Amino acid sequence: MTSDPWGRVDETGTVYVRTADGERVVGSWQAGSPEEALAYFKRKYDGLVVEIGLLERRVQTTDLSAKDAMTAIEHLREQVTDAHAVGDLDALGKRLDKLVSDVDARREERKAAKARATEEARGAKEALVAEAEELAQSEQWRAAGERLRALVDTWKGLPRLDRKSDDELWHRFSHARSAFSKRRKAHFAALDAQREEARQRKEKLVQEAEALSDSREWGPTAARYRELMADWKAAGRAQREHEDDLWARFRGAQDVFFQARSEVFAERDVEQRENLTRKEELVAEAEKLLPVTDLKGARSSFRSINERWEAIGHVPRDARPKIEGRMHAVERAIQEAEEAEWRRTNPEARARATGLAGQLQDAVDKLHKQIDAARASGNEAKAAKLEQELQGRQALLDQALKGLQEFGG
Repeated sequence: MTSDPWGRVDETGTVYVRTADGERVVGSWQAGSPEEALAYFKRKYDGLVVEIGLLERRVQTTDLSAKDAMTAIEHLREQVTDAHAVGDLDALGKRLDKLVSDVDARREERKAAKARATEEARGAKEALVAEAEELAQSEQWRAAGERLRALVDTWKGLPRLDRKSDDELWHRFSHARSAFSKRRKAHFAALDAQREEARQRKEKLVQEAEALSDSREWGPTAARYRELMADWKAAGRAQREHEDDLWARFRGAQDVFFQARSEVFAERDVEQRENLTRKEELVAEAEKLLPVTDLKGARSSFRSINERWEAIGHVPRDARPKIEGRMHAVERAIQEAEEAEWRRTNPEARARATGLAGQLQDAVDKLHKQIDAARASGNEAKAAKLEQELQGRQALLDQALKGLQEFGG
């Protein structure tokens, strides 16, 4: 009889395997030596070892499902239980038991990982919903719209939750997007209406500007163009396809008017500068009349100069105050000379001045006598009081006498 730690072959060629439950027959060998028989059935055992090793690696390194792993384990367990092989079959059973524990542990790990992934997905979707609901109130139409589209792509990349939770969150998410789209649509509809209103207003402004372009009423028309420009700015923007064309027409009409005005003003400037030169010559001629020594001659000469002055026309605006101021100064000097002459030759005024001077002279003479009398009687207080009154009357008398001198006497 030939034996091995895990089996034996008896005299009849029957092959046995040893297990914890005792020996059992695994086959019969009649074609060769007992050693060859044991070697053959050991190779059967080695084949089982290879298959179990492969399943262990699949469980450890692949995403083999727990169900498929348990099916494979039970299949191998049946092979080990009924194996026609010689080897440590109990050890193979223990390895299969260990593999069952590993599969159960992996099932729990996967279950926990799935639960974590679900909660993470729930948190991520709730955050997307919260952001979408906030964006639904935004008026940053382009940026918010782009962000909402990005949120949809992010949502599609997240795992689904249970149907109820996923549907509820999607409903809120979709409602936020719809609310934003509705507000944006209403905004741009109102904006289109405003731009159409602006187009109509600007069309009227353009028509008036074009009608005014050939006007030659320079001041009123320029003022009206300024008003039209203010109205243009207040009208707001029209649609893009109309705005540039309307502005080109509006600006073009103004350019026609202001170019014509510039040409006319350029000619006028030349004429006014020539007028200034002529008026400077006249004011120099007028200034030679001062000081006035011959009133009649000065008056006649100034009248002639002034007639020529009035015939010349306008000078440049910035030069007007100075040149007119010089002419007015000459005119005032002649007028003052005329007033002085009138006062000097007026008989009624001379008579009044003479009478007043006489009255004041009598009052002064009387006060002198009263002062002398008061001092003679020793009344210095009265004399002092009369002295003060005398000073006032004397001042009036001096002024009256000076006025008489203007009348030549």
